[in-house]
Amino acid sequence: MPRKKAPASRIEPSFEKSRSRPAKRTVADERVAGKSPGPAKRRRKSSPKARKAKARTGRGRIGTALRALVYWSFVLAIWGGIAIAGVVAYYGARMPSAATWSIPDRPPNVKIVSVGGDIMANRGATGGEALALGDMSPYIPEAVIAIEDRRFYSHFGVDPIGLARAMVANAMAGRMVQGGSTLTQQLAKNLFLSPERTIERKVQEVLLALWLEHKFAKDQILEMYLNRVFFGSGAYGVEAASRRYFRKPARDVTLAEAALLAGLLKAPSRLSPARNPKGAEERAQVVLAAMRETGSITDREITTALTSPQVRAKSYWTGSENYVADLVMKRLPDLIGEVTEDLVVDTTIDFHLQREAEKAIRASLDADGAKLKVGQGALVSVDGTGAVRALVGGREYATSQFDRATEAKRQPGSAFKPFVYAAALEQGRTPLSVRNDAPVKIGKWTPENYDGKYRGEVTLSDALTYSLNTVAAQLVMEVGPKTVVKTARRLGIEAEMKANASIALGTSEVTLMELTAAYAPFMNGGYKATPHVIRRVSTQDGKVLYENTYDNPPRVIDPSVAAMMNHMLVRVVEEGTGRNARLDGWMAAGKTGTSQSFRDALFVGYTANLATGVWFGNDDGAPMKKVTGGGLPAKTWNSFMQAAHSGLPVTGLPMAGPVPPVSIEGTPESGPGATANDPMADLVRDLAPVPVSRDATGATGAGSGSSPVPPADVGVTAPQPAALPEAGKRTTLLDILMGN
Repeated sequence: MPRKKAPASRIEPSFEKSRSRPAKRTVADERVAGKSPGPAKRRRKSSPKARKAKARTGRGRIGTALRALVYWSFVLAIWGGIAIAGVVAYYGARMPSAATWSIPDRPPNVKIVSVGGDIMANRGATGGEALALGDMSPYIPEAVIAIEDRRFYSHFGVDPIGLARAMVANAMAGRMVQGGSTLTQQLAKNLFLSPERTIERKVQEVLLALWLEHKFAKDQILEMYLNRVFFGSGAYGVEAASRRYFRKPARDVTLAEAALLAGLLKAPSRLSPARNPKGAEERAQVVLAAMRETGSITDREITTALTSPQVRAKSYWTGSENYVADLVMKRLPDLIGEVTEDLVVDTTIDFHLQREAEKAIRASLDADGAKLKVGQGALVSVDGTGAVRALVGGREYATSQFDRATEAKRQPGSAFKPFVYAAALEQGRTPLSVRNDAPVKIGKWTPENYDGKYRGEVTLSDALTYSLNTVAAQLVMEVGPKTVVKTARRLGIEAEMKANASIALGTSEVTLMELTAAYAPFMNGGYKATPHVIRRVSTQDGKVLYENTYDNPPRVIDPSVAAMMNHMLVRVVEEGTGRNARLDGWMAAGKTGTSQSFRDALFVGYTANLATGVWFGNDDGAPMKKVTGGGLPAKTWNSFMQAAHSGLPVTGLPMAGPVPPVSIEGTPESGPGATANDPMADLVRDLAPVPVSRDATGATGAGSGSSPVPPADVGVTAPQPAALPEAGKRTTLLDILMGN
């Protein structure tokens, strides 16, 4: 059947609709027409399927990127490792063969100890001796490990974890706050390398650290580190640092002190308690916190440490014993040559006396220095063999290291007169020989007494007791200036002396040490006392390299001359210019000395145990305020010697055997010149005779009579009778000895 045609009413609308549908307008067109697109015109949301597909695509892209990142990171790591290995190989090839590596010797240290074994000082490049780990306070290694290398006992020389931690801390802080080097690396740098920061040095540091870890145990590495690391203020190693800052050995260091030492390692010079005590304390608190974090200490220990007194270190090595140490180091090369290993030097110093000497000098200067315009002082004390028992070279070693006891040459003034009198006694005079205290003219020189007065006829004992310059000048010209110089040199004065008349008043400069030692032959019966401070030098293992040989000294004066000098110098202390030096219960002898314009004031005296010299003055030679040897020096001498002899059995000075009694005619009845009742008359009875040829009196010649009469006019303008009695009117010791 023919197909029926569809009704037009069903087909046409569809067709018409199709034909009449307007063209699709875009959002842009609508906006051009000034219309806003309606809701029907907005973009439809994607379906869940589409979103899942899209997510799968995104994840795939991320995974691909991650895989690429891992791959290229791995590639870069390989190439980086190859590059690092190449750098290491390159710089490692520039180093000597590992088979030749060895730990360099630590610079030699000289340990200087007292007679009692007390360590007075360490000298050398390090400033202290090396210690075993067990000989130092346990707080020291604990503090150093806590602040410098917490993983010290677990890493292999290089600590990747510690390095990474330091890098993160530095990145977060924006500056360098932590270091990544281990203690082993720091030791390698200190032992072998320069401080410059280069790639080559860092590579070498790592290689050397690995070698150290392979070669040595951890405790050995730590011990080497603590004995060599710099702690500031010239101190290398914990022993040097402990004595430098705390004046104690490292084994006695407390927790607070150990924290301070460990804190110095970050910046030794900047944080030194001698320069920056506040900064050192703040850093020490950081160390204590680090020790608590590592479990090394408890909160209670931290509390105790924080309440400890803060360290107030001197700006320099301090203590008078350092003057002794400097003297030792100056004389050591002459005894053993170059110092190439650790040495122990046993000195003659008595540490108790050293402290007492330092105390006496400081006390005098603190009490009267400003008032009397005195800036410095020095003290030397020797025994009868010349062994130096105490030596103080100045007021404070920390502020001045110049040794005024052994290096400064000063005029001794009247303290030189005993050598003039000793020379006169050797030529036959006695303490009771008489001279005229009157104005004297020697060439163009006219010596005067300190008080400007003249006493007429006096004995030599009187003249020395009251330090009469006119009589000393006469004696010099009688015996001859060259004879006086020879006598002084024989007794121990080594400085250059001018053989002229003024030597009687101590115008030739000497050191305090040689002057003091030259008095010792009077106290020991006539034997030379060569001053020495070094008894023995030995190596660390006990091998003796040097031992002094002053046990058999030569005789330099006759014992009877020494005895007469003792009698006269005892009078100086008991009755004369040295009265401020009198000791309770002890026989003491000595002589005062004052240079022109009060530039120097000295007192040198002795007992049967010690000869001690004390000097006061100013480094620039400025005059003091009328300070004489019988004032501040004699008082300081008394203070030291009283402490030095406390508790010791009393011993008298050496005296000689008896001689016939001596009578002197025509003497004044009173005054300093009186001799009839003079206690010296009794003392002289205890003297042994001396080989003599003539007792020179008045203007007669000296010695054997061959010496010329000195060009001295005695008493030409005396305000009182000054003429000496003519020969034959006075009985002398010579007359008795010769049977006249």
